[in-house]
Order: sequence, then structure tokens, then C-alpha cells
Amino acid sequence: MKKVIITLLFTFVGLTAALAQRFAYVDSDYILRHVPEYASSQKQLAALSQQWQKEAEGRFQEIDRLYKSYQADQVLMTADMKKRREAEIVEKEKAAKEFQRSKFGPDGELAQRSTALVKPVQDRVAKAVQAVAEDQNLDMIFDKNSEVIMLYANPRYDKSADVITRLGLKPGVLAK
Repeated sequence: MKKVIITLLFTFVGLTAALAQRFAYVDSDYILRHVPEYASSQKQLAALSQQWQKEAEGRFQEIDRLYKSYQADQVLMTADMKKRREAEIVEKEKAAKEFQRSKFGPDGELAQRSTALVKPVQDRVAKAVQAVAEDQNLDMIFDKNSEVIMLYANPRYDKSADVITRLGLKPGVLAK
């Protein structure tokens, strides 16, 4: 009987402690839209991506043009000429694919530039979130845009505006 009472007491204390935890959430997309450096970095990355995409498309159009020319001239070529033209087309195609990979691949230049431009902003936001949590004595802050599924969130626990204020920005005034 004594063990049952002690077990119930520990369960009650544990449940009370769990209920006493304070949770909040932030909307990282909303916060980042307020940070001018983030908006600027996104514009830079979009411009670079567009420039490189045009360059890649130009390379593939050139390959297509070479292939069509090869097909048209094929009947007039010797076997040696065919091999050289085919090799040229294959080489240009490899170079175009390598260009795409070097710019857009997981370790490509676009990913590296994105990390270099966005990481300082993310670090600054993370410090502001931590400061808000410490100031408001919160145990956990979730990001409603992350992999954690949040089926419902009471707006009174949304601390996004507090994080924006902690960053020295004004909530409601979006970066351009």
C-alpha cells in the first residue's frame, strides 16, 4: 500500500511539473520576412540562380544546335568525322552537366553562397529567440514552420513579434 501511495505521489508531482512547463512558438517565415538582410540575400540568390540558369540553358541549346547540325550533315561525313563530331557533342554535354552540378548541386556554388548569406541572419534570429525564451521564462519554443507538427497553436503563445522586437525591428513592417 505504501508503494502505491508513493508511486501515485511521484506520478502527481511529475504530472504537475510537466504541466508547469511553459511553451511558445514562433513563425520563422514571418520573422525572416521582417529582416532586411534576409530579403536582400534572397534577392541576390535569386538573381544569381537566374543568371546561372540562363547560362546553363544556353549551353544546352548550343548542344541541341550541334546535334541537329550533326544529324543534317551525317550522310556527307566519313566515319572519322562522325566520331569527332559525336565526341564534341558528348564533351559539351558533359561540360554543361558539370556546370549545372557545380552551380546548383548540393555542394554547388548557389548552396555555398546561400549558407554564407543566410547563416548570419539565422544565427542572429536564434540568439533573439533564446533571449526571448530566457526573458519570458519559457521552457520551449517551437517553430511552426519546421518538421514538428503543430495541429493547433493559441495565438497568445506566438512570440514571433517579440523576436522581431529583440532583433531591433518593428513587427508589421516587412523588409523590402
